[in-house]
Amino acid sequence: MSSSTESFDKPQTEGALAQNEKSVLALSDADKETLVADLAAKHGINHRKLMWKIDLCVVPPFCLLYFLAFLDRVNISNSKVYGLEADLGLVGNQFNTALTVFFVPYVFFEILSNYAMKFVKPHIWLSLCIFFFGIVTIGMGFVTNFGGLVGTRFLLGIFESGSFPALFYILANFYTKLESQRRFSSFFSTTCLAGGCAGALAYRIHDLDGVHGIAAWQWIFIIEGAMTAGLSVVLYLTIADFPEEARFLNDNERAFIREKLAIYAGDSGYDLKLTPKDIGSVFKDPMLFICGFAYFGLIIPSYGYAYFAPTIIKGLGYTAMEAQRHSIYPWIVAFGFSIISAFVSDRVALRLPFAIFSSLIAIVGLAIVMQGGSNMNLKYGGCFLTAMGCYSAMPAIVCWFSLNFAGHLRKSVGTAYVVGFGNIGGIISPWVFPNGDAPNYKMGLAVCIAFVAFSIVVDLAYFALVLYRNKQKATPEYRQKWEDDLTERQRLLKADFHPDFKYLY
Repeated sequence: MSSSTESFDKPQTEGALAQNEKSVLALSDADKETLVADLAAKHGINHRKLMWKIDLCVVPPFCLLYFLAFLDRVNISNSKVYGLEADLGLVGNQFNTALTVFFVPYVFFEILSNYAMKFVKPHIWLSLCIFFFGIVTIGMGFVTNFGGLVGTRFLLGIFESGSFPALFYILANFYTKLESQRRFSSFFSTTCLAGGCAGALAYRIHDLDGVHGIAAWQWIFIIEGAMTAGLSVVLYLTIADFPEEARFLNDNERAFIREKLAIYAGDSGYDLKLTPKDIGSVFKDPMLFICGFAYFGLIIPSYGYAYFAPTIIKGLGYTAMEAQRHSIYPWIVAFGFSIISAFVSDRVALRLPFAIFSSLIAIVGLAIVMQGGSNMNLKYGGCFLTAMGCYSAMPAIVCWFSLNFAGHLRKSVGTAYVVGFGNIGGIISPWVFPNGDAPNYKMGLAVCIAFVAFSIVVDLAYFALVLYRNKQKATPEYRQKWEDDLTERQRLLKADFHPDFKYLY
């Protein structure tokens, strides 16, 4: 092992790097751990302490950022319970339209946002996005008609579009495949805390109804928007940049992290200057579209639940205030379930079984809410299962997909496309829950069940694809083609196509 680590002592030529990757990537996980231990000793690094340092400096700011973003995204559902529709004179499906327009710019700006972080450091880019997101949310508290609501929701979509794929992209560059799921789920599960906190804040904000002539639903936007904009300063100071230039790491630690990750996934290609043609080449891979469809299938039920759970719970017989309070508890249980699933998934190094199991829980929960009839306790229990299933399956598959893309190009485009395409489901979900179907929403719940089942089928198709590719890579013909037909630059750009890179499933 010592001879392997010596190759990291100084910068290598591309040819030497490719040869090193060929030998290192083919090692077993146990041998890679030994190699990392040797690498840590060479750099004088305490690996465990460094990982704790990364966890504390990377994950909490990302959790805070996405907590704020998701809070300001879904608080419109709490405002609806407090009379937003009546005060703005919304009729027909205008509320659903306001939900939909958020996702139109969201879908189109995500790849652009990830690309922008090659030129603007993430801590600057993301903190500015969240600052303007908060300002626009405050503005939502002062809209007086349907046009104002739609305009502010559209702006929210622009400023929030950069956050989610960017965070997955950055996280995927700090952790190996076997370290990632619990970190991804810890970050992603802040959506559950945000959903619960939205209900808790709305419950307490009711007391402000009419203060200074401002309605309770307006106070929701004003208070939560001000909190978001104010905390953007904290995020500017704490958000981590990519490991190659992270401010909280010293030069020695940055070198160790880059070399460690190269052992598991090859050289990241961080220093390569990317062209539009490079970005376009990623779209030639069907894996990208399969991943997008799998996430798309979960977005519709997930946002359907997030946007309409307070209304559904109110329809079970609770007052507006009690509906807000009862909407908190399913989110809390979903958070705990997601974290436990993530730790077990990392422990056994599997993703597919956890994605499927969580999706099945979501189907059962949706079916119970749909068919619970007049049994309020049963339908409320279905809300728990729905939140648990949807918000555990989503981080499972996004982590799985993100870490199977290797190199900065494919991680950047891959994570942005999967999240961007998946969020087309956010355009669809409001329309399967029309006001006329309240409070039972049987059509919407049935559609959600169908899309979760669709996601399961696509997960299985993705599993079949990565299994097939792993078998292909084991053949001499594949290795020969890799070595003879591609330039060194092309190999860096197509990092996870390396013969010794094994897809996780």
